[in-house]
Amino acid sequence: MKLQTSSFKNGPRQSPRLAPFSTSQPANRICLKFGPWNFFGFWILKFEVFLSCLALGAWCLPCRAADPNAVLDAWFTTQTNLHTWTADLVQTRTLKTLTRPLVVNGHIAFAAPGDYRWELGRPARTMAVRSGDDMYVVYPFLKRAERYSLGTNTPQQWRDTMSLLQAGFPHDRREFETQFKVLSLTETNGDWQFALQPKSAFARQMMPQLNLRLATNDFSLAGTELVFVDGSTMRSDFTNAVVNPPIPPGLFHWTAPEDFQVTSPFDK
Repeated sequence: MKLQTSSFKNGPRQSPRLAPFSTSQPANRICLKFGPWNFFGFWILKFEVFLSCLALGAWCLPCRAADPNAVLDAWFTTQTNLHTWTADLVQTRTLKTLTRPLVVNGHIAFAAPGDYRWELGRPARTMAVRSGDDMYVVYPFLKRAERYSLGTNTPQQWRDTMSLLQAGFPHDRREFETQFKVLSLTETNGDWQFALQPKSAFARQMMPQLNLRLATNDFSLAGTELVFVDGSTMRSDFTNAVVNPPIPPGLFHWTAPEDFQVTSPFDK
C-alpha cells in the first residue's frame, strides 16, 4: 500500500478561521450528506455538511523518526488513567471534486469503555451518540435518525469497522495491535504523528489509512485524519480538551422524539 503523507504537518496548530453558520440558504451554498463516518470518516453513507470555508494555510517544521514501541508504551500508560474526555473540534473534509475544504466545528464527549457523543455544528446539525451496543446518527434539522446495532447479531466485519471510531481511545496495546499496523511514526511541530493501516481487509476497502496525532508532552489526543480509498480525507483537530470531567447523566442516551423518522441501515 502506498503510504499517504498526513496533512497534519501542513497546517498551523491554531484552529482555521470558520465562516459563521447561517440558517439562510445562499445560492452558492454547498450541501452534501455524510453518514455515520461523518465523524471519523471510515465509511460514507450520507452526509450533511452545511458550509465551505477558507482553506488552511500551509507551513511545516522538520520531522524526525521515533521508536514506535516506546511512544506506544507511554501512550497506553496514560490511557489507563483516562475515564472520560471532552474537547472542542474542527473537522475539515477535503474532496477532489471541491477546490475548498468543507469545515465545521463541534464538540465531542467520550466515556470508557466505548460511549461517545459527537456534535457537529452549533447548534448541532449532525450528532453521533453511542451507548453500549447502540449508536444513533441524528439529523435534528431534518428530524431523521439512523440506528446502528453493534451487538453480536451484527456481522463481525461491520462491528470491526465501526469499532475504528474509537481508534483514539484504545483499551490496551493488545486491542490496538489487533486493529492496526503501524506504518510510520514521526515527531513534528510538538506532536507524535502515527500513520496506521487497519488490519481488517473489509475496513481497508473503505479507509486504507488512519493518521493519529498525540501531544508529545502528555500523549493526549490532538487530532485524527481518515484517508479514504478515493484519496479524500477527513481531519479532526481537538482543542480545549478536559481529562476525566464529570459527564451529565443521560448524555450518551438518545431517545427519538415522536416526529422523528428512524431507520436501521444494518437491517436492510
